[in-house]
Amino acid sequence: MSRMSIFNSPFLLGFDQLEDVLDKVSKNAGEGYPPYNIEHISDHMIRITLAVAGFDREGLDVALEGNQLIIRGKQVEDDGDRAYLHRGIAARQFVRKFVLADGMEVADAHMENGLLNIDLERPQTQELVRSVPIR
Repeated sequence: MSRMSIFNSPFLLGFDQLEDVLDKVSKNAGEGYPPYNIEHISDHMIRITLAVAGFDREGLDVALEGNQLIIRGKQVEDDGDRAYLHRGIAARQFVRKFVLADGMEVADAHMENGLLNIDLERPQTQELVRSVPIR
C-alpha cells in the first residue's frame, strides 16, 4: 500500500525534498534525552540550548550533515573503582538531530554551567521578482 502525500498536487512542483525532511523530523520527534530549549534571540538568530550536565567539551560533537544539525555526546565510562549505593545519574551517550532550513548557519557554540548553547543564524530573505522572456 502506498502512502498518500499532500505533495502529490500538480501545483506543488519540486517539493520532493520537503517530504523527505518531514520524514526525518517525524523520526526524531520521539527522542527525549537530553532535554533542550529553542529560543528566538532576534529576527535572524535562534539559540538551541541542551542540558548536558556531566559532559565536557571533549565528549560533545556538533556537526552539520547536509541540512541536519547533529549533536553527539559520549561520556567516559566509569573505571569501576567506585561502589555506588544509588546510581541515578546515567553515563549514556546521545544523538540529537535538528533539521535546518536551507541557508541556516551555525554562528556559535559554547558551554556554560552544564548547558550547550548553539546559535543559528537565519539569512535575510529577499523577495525576487523577475520577468521571464518568451521566445
